[in-house]
Amino acid sequence: MLRLLPLLATAAAVWPAPKSISLSGASVKVQPGGAAFFKLNGTSPLLEAAFERYAGLVFPHRAAADGAALASLAVRVVDVAEGAPQLGDDESYALSIGATAATLEAATVWGALRGLETFSQLVSFDFDAGSYEAAAGAVEDAPRFPHRGLMIDTGRHFQPLASIFEVVDALPYAKINVLHWHLVDAQSFPFESKSMPELWRGAFSPRERYTQADVADVVERARLRGVRVIPEFDMPGHADSWCVGRPDLCPSETCASPLDVSKAATFDAISGLLDELAGGLFPDGFVHLGGDEVNTACWESTPSVAAWLKARNLTADGGYAHFVKTVADLAIAKKRRPVQWSEVWDHFKTDLPRDVVIHVWKSVTNVADVVAAGYDVIRNVGYDATSWYLDNLNVNSSAVYGNEPCDGIPADLCAAHVLGGHGEMWGETVDASDIDGTVWPRLGAIAEKLWSPEAATIPTPADMLPRLAEFRCRLNARGVRAAPVYNAEARSAPPGPGSCLKQRR
Repeated sequence: MLRLLPLLATAAAVWPAPKSISLSGASVKVQPGGAAFFKLNGTSPLLEAAFERYAGLVFPHRAAADGAALASLAVRVVDVAEGAPQLGDDESYALSIGATAATLEAATVWGALRGLETFSQLVSFDFDAGSYEAAAGAVEDAPRFPHRGLMIDTGRHFQPLASIFEVVDALPYAKINVLHWHLVDAQSFPFESKSMPELWRGAFSPRERYTQADVADVVERARLRGVRVIPEFDMPGHADSWCVGRPDLCPSETCASPLDVSKAATFDAISGLLDELAGGLFPDGFVHLGGDEVNTACWESTPSVAAWLKARNLTADGGYAHFVKTVADLAIAKKRRPVQWSEVWDHFKTDLPRDVVIHVWKSVTNVADVVAAGYDVIRNVGYDATSWYLDNLNVNSSAVYGNEPCDGIPADLCAAHVLGGHGEMWGETVDASDIDGTVWPRLGAIAEKLWSPEAATIPTPADMLPRLAEFRCRLNARGVRAAPVYNAEARSAPPGPGSCLKQRR
């Protein structure tokens, strides 16, 4: 039974915007159901778990069975193999909703997950009729960039597992497929290392720690949603917390960071830590090694380190080069691609191993030179007017939407070497009380820049903010405490009474 399209079930309601969408302008009544509503052409525990989740998301309100025309979604997946998601997985899908049948076709389970999210956004509840309806039409979709991420920082404030689980649960709503977990920093080392159990003495408190079983639970929860988890252990700078449990890894008691480049024990410890990460705890092919903001003054002022540098005819900057290249080689030997921040390229350029991925956050880094030299890039410029650093609370959704990952890069090199980007949630002012409002809805704007065709997002379309406001209301309905879209300051409260769609200052 076809009828006029409900207000919310429109092409504009799908976030992020699909590659191609064609709706008929009519809708079909949908018979509500549980996980059995989704009919898979095979067996997949991952998709069966997804069907359970999406049954609740598609049908959040009670409605009586009424013999509606559309009673199921046929899900056809060419390869139901699961494993762990990796860079370059096929996330394409095709969705068709007709008067009496609906189909979702995908090459992989990862594409099927993205299609389920789109289907969930095309179904709405008619409160007057007390029934569900779906927009009739077809969607052909695939991401523009393969790497679309959010970084969370648990070194500046501890994020309880419950908060991290909620973050992971929300990422697929915007088709984000990477959680970059900045696990430790100068202030805290909450991670349990089996090879160096002393390290988590550097946590804020004995209660604010993650066991390896906790980490495994996060990684598995993410896997079930098609989200890769990339750990970051920033080094040699930002490492003061290492010294609480392992003071021997640091230059001196009074000068803790950067880690001591002169000792073989430092690299032995890092090698052992990388063995733990690559030994199954983090199955992703990437490991983030940091490398940013390294002040080498401690090395120069510590006699033993200064003597080591002099004996090798190295400046302090030469010691920095030795460190970042050594740890990159260690990661590569353990079959992981190292990711390192802008400064590593800015200092050492093509001296770096070719497998290194350059994570560009500084506007002074010449990204065109990086990709021209054949290095892959994750791009998100930090502190500027269009920053993707979500702790920049005065940068609103319109501004982050205006940040184009391929700016200044020839189209062919961008396609070949810009893997994607991240929203970066640095944690100095973020804990469990405000993490959702810090991340959302601005991460939604970043997600669309990374998923949707370039032509659909450049220049910023006039309807972007109203569509994002609608997406924010959907997040709220799903339990995500996303802040209002129109605030001048991110994560601010609503200014007064009003509709979720109309909150503005």
